[in-house]
Amino acid sequence: MISYWLVGLGLVFLLVSALWLVVPALYGVPWVPTREARIRRALQMAKLQTGETLYDLGAGDGRVLLMAAKEFGARAVGIEIGPVQWALGWLRVWLSGNRQMVRVRCENFYKADLRNADVVFVYLTSSQISRLAKKLEQELRPGARVVSIAADFQDWQPSQVDRAQVIFLYQK
Repeated sequence: MISYWLVGLGLVFLLVSALWLVVPALYGVPWVPTREARIRRALQMAKLQTGETLYDLGAGDGRVLLMAAKEFGARAVGIEIGPVQWALGWLRVWLSGNRQMVRVRCENFYKADLRNADVVFVYLTSSQISRLAKKLEQELRPGARVVSIAADFQDWQPSQVDRAQVIFLYQK
């Protein structure tokens, strides 16, 4: 009896691990969490205000969303393709008590409607950023800000750069 239980548990672990790694990798989006201090600095650079709407593309475990809601009073929408990361983010939001301010959607951010964004937060690779640039140019309204960690939009001129933490801010 115990051996079947252990085998079943092992299979569940393998399935969750595969989903955790494989699904985001299929879309070219590795899951790499960032430190809270770096997130806070990025949101400060974007001058995120109470009542604004932040979109986190590749929301992972929801840490950016929760900080945007708790510390900045913003509404936050996370777009996450990985089902395990989405579930973790959703659970963290649900347990935080910020369900009215934060939503996490399991979808491809290249296909998501971003027109309501005041601030878009991205922590992506250079190739993902170049693919995303045209979409943001088309969908974001004037005055919207994009804050990027680790990679810059090569054809865009940043309005502010934190070289020590490698954060780029752009304004449309």
